Amino acid sequence: MTAALAGANMIYGLGMVELGMTMDFGLLVADNEFVRMIRRMLDGVPVNDQSMAVDVIREVGIGGEFVTHQHTFENFKQNQSQSQLIDRNTRGVWKDGGGKDMHTRCNEFAREILATHKPEPLAEDVAKTLRDIVTEAEKEFS
Repeated sequence: MTAALAGANMIYGLGMVELGMTMDFGLLVADNEFVRMIRRMLDGVPVNDQSMAVDVIREVGIGGEFVTHQHTFENFKQNQSQSQLIDRNTRGVWKDGGGKDMHTRCNEFAREILATHKPEPLAEDVAKTLRDIVTEAEKEFS
């Protein structure tokens, strides 16, 4: 997060362990989750009439509550961190749900991705361009 806030535009080493000699798919999934959260933070918090809801504050008034207000319902998810892998339940709920640590959840998620993901094929013109680049490189190194 510090590097991103300082302006770094590349994060290196996701999923890498042992000085980059080994890849850990579970760690890659966890790192991806952290990068997604960092990128969300870099987007900032919008400050506009809709997000500030000054009219709603006036309407609800002192001592009122906002939880059941339509504005809250329409907007509350927009600025929350929606992690798929970080378990923010209480310890009791976590234990009752199997007590899997994040490392286990990330490895299971990585295995699921590897088993089920079906990437879309590259567009033919993109595939041809890549083949041409490889062909040219092979000529240079042979």
